[in-house]
Amino acid sequence: MGAPTLHWVNTPVLVEALMRYEQNRLPRSMRLWVEQLLELSPQDSEQLLPHSHHS
Repeated sequence: MGAPTLHWVNTPVLVEALMRYEQNRLPRSMRLWVEQLLELSPQDSEQLLPHSHHS
């Protein structure tokens, strides 16, 4: 098995995708992209982003 491929991802795009992922508001293709990029299992229920109380 080879080394993982490195990807460059725009931080604001990734943060928005993670917020929508946590809210279950991503299309399936984007959800799969986030899971693959971060090596997540679809069953992972842990919070991915810290949430502030100053929304």
